[in-house]
Amino acid sequence: MVLTDSLLDFFLETREHTENLCRPLETEDYVVQPIVDVSPPKWHLGHSTWFFEEFILKAHAPEYRLFDEDFAFVFNSYYETVGKRVVRSDRGNLSRPSVEKIYAYRRYVTEVIKTLFQNHRPKAWYDLLEIGVHHEKQHQELLLTDIKYILGNNPLLPKYSTDFEEHAIESHSRDWISMSEGIYEIGHHSDCFCYDNELGRHKVYLQPYQIANTLVTNKDFIAFVEDGGYQKFELWHADGWDWVNQQRITAPLYWHHINGIWHHYTLKGLQEIDNNAPLTHISYYEAFAYAQWKGCRLPTEFEWEAAQVLFTWGRRWEWTESAYLPYPDYKKADGALGEYNGKFMVNQKVLRGGSVATPKNHTRATYRNFFQPPLRWQFTGLRLAK
Repeated sequence: MVLTDSLLDFFLETREHTENLCRPLETEDYVVQPIVDVSPPKWHLGHSTWFFEEFILKAHAPEYRLFDEDFAFVFNSYYETVGKRVVRSDRGNLSRPSVEKIYAYRRYVTEVIKTLFQNHRPKAWYDLLEIGVHHEKQHQELLLTDIKYILGNNPLLPKYSTDFEEHAIESHSRDWISMSEGIYEIGHHSDCFCYDNELGRHKVYLQPYQIANTLVTNKDFIAFVEDGGYQKFELWHADGWDWVNQQRITAPLYWHHINGIWHHYTLKGLQEIDNNAPLTHISYYEAFAYAQWKGCRLPTEFEWEAAQVLFTWGRRWEWTESAYLPYPDYKKADGALGEYNGKFMVNQKVLRGGSVATPKNHTRATYRNFFQPPLRWQFTGLRLAK
């Protein structure tokens, strides 16, 4: 990546957008952490700033002065190479530093990077700045979904915004796309940015298959619920069946059955479910069980990537049947950035596509998201295959 004004603009636009996502919040909303998977909004603001400070300024700007010596401990997420950190489940206990101080921290780091790049443009920073921007974009998506979980578990079900539209409806009719057996190339293959888990490009052999050109809708899944899908053990993996019973799961996350009508919490508040909108906030377990109920299956990530030019994607992260594993010739980066993806390649499922929470310029056909099977606070849906 050659540093140009556009990269610096990309950085500044990204920093601004993160803060714009927080504008509808009350100060009290910034600190809440209902579950371990959700981080308080103010932690996201601080962590995405610490990333630039730690990997660019501390490493490559000898005269840089830390904003606060404690912030590396507070805002390190999982980088063992960097040092000790606050336990993830304790992020909600951080009443200090204040929201005001964290915004001051953001301004401080942003201005230092802006000034240094404008004056020096050191080549050693090019790739680091780019990955830092995309790292913050990942946190924008997490921030929005974490805010939804925080507000969606508030007994008052407050609105986040009247402008955010979660439920774009697919207008084309449902059909099956037939894919021929053969050898397909998988993985990133351009000079544009990608993460290391999208490399290296390799060939896979696929049997003939069909994949749906649309996502499963709320109406589709309501039929599964009303047919007793959550009570039919034969549809579920053993782990999924244990999860359903132990957690007493009877519907997707945020669904509420009120006076015989299905509602769900959205970022616009509690609303009656739109039957035609794509289903969201389901676990891999639920996606698998629904596919079984339909006499179908989930596509593998390779089937998804081979066919993606033939359907519209990006409204939901789509569960696949693939375990999150390294591609052939995958190599972790040296140092702390080598912890970014590689150490999570166990006990997780791959999701493909993107979602309504994914920021612009941050997804592509080879992007590999990954989560544990029971998680569903992200905008997760499914597409059938057979």
